[in-house]
Amino acid sequence: MASHPGNDGPPPLLGRRAPPCVLLLCHPIEFSLLDRPLPDNFRFLKPWESPLPLDDFLSSADARPAEAILTNGRAPVTADMLRRLPGVRLVFTSSAGVNHIDLAECRRRGIAVAGAGDAYSEDVADLAVGLLMDVLRKVSASDRHVRRGLWSSEGEVALSSKLGGKRVGIVGLGKIGLKVAKRLEAFGCAVSYNSRNTKPCVPYPFYSDVSELAANCDALVICCGLNEQTHHMITREVLLALGKEGMIVNVGRGSIVDEKEMVQLLVQAELEGAGLDVFENEPDIPEELLALDNVVLSPHSAVFTPESFSDICNLAVGNLEAFFSNKPLLSPVLYQ
Repeated sequence: MASHPGNDGPPPLLGRRAPPCVLLLCHPIEFSLLDRPLPDNFRFLKPWESPLPLDDFLSSADARPAEAILTNGRAPVTADMLRRLPGVRLVFTSSAGVNHIDLAECRRRGIAVAGAGDAYSEDVADLAVGLLMDVLRKVSASDRHVRRGLWSSEGEVALSSKLGGKRVGIVGLGKIGLKVAKRLEAFGCAVSYNSRNTKPCVPYPFYSDVSELAANCDALVICCGLNEQTHHMITREVLLALGKEGMIVNVGRGSIVDEKEMVQLLVQAELEGAGLDVFENEPDIPEELLALDNVVLSPHSAVFTPESFSDICNLAVGNLEAFFSNKPLLSPVLYQ
């Protein structure tokens, strides 16, 4: 679904008696961190300003006028919510993933969905390569050693490994995965990939089986989205296929990896290291990871740059304006 569902679409912005009503499911930190005001050509409903709990607010008369919902990856849009908001015709999420939105219910109700599109790809790809470089060269570990008074010439710092020449497998060669691949190529890495389908215009070897990909790589970089097919896609078997010198980087979603198995293998030194921006039960992180010197942790912040936030603010407003002007969405989520 790439544009407005329904026959006539919403009334256009021009000629409306009142501005379109948009429900903000969560505080729009992208706007607040940039000290950027919300546009005044929409009426924004802010549940956090209500004395009611969110669930009660959604059932109240105050929420009833909502024609669109703005959310992020941490605020689900459920079938029950949509049933209580019958006027909603558009859902925009500032996240790259859409697993928090009930797409089946959106389809049933003819609700259009738009997302972050390509807004975050560069920044997420940068962090993915940065995490891999950090784990390989032990940047964070070396920083901790220096702060403890240790020094390399005294043999107190472990050897690191260079990135160039490494065989890196990318799981999910979408917009982010492709940008990761290009960056790794520049470092002289041998890139291969696993994805839902082969990509006809890329030069990298394709593996339909992710375990086979892992067996032929020194590191895996997880870039795919989370859905029923990718949940716990990275199993113990896949991780063991990487081998004791293998490394894993995850900038996709935490639940793509069987986190319990990954932690166990890291503790048992059956994996060389990991760079993780996402976790299975955020913000709870397994305590075992905190004690490991070969693991680099990031608080799901790959997109936390002023450039990304500026782009997503523009995209959110642009999609709202396009939808309520009966124009094509700027970043539609295609679903069947």
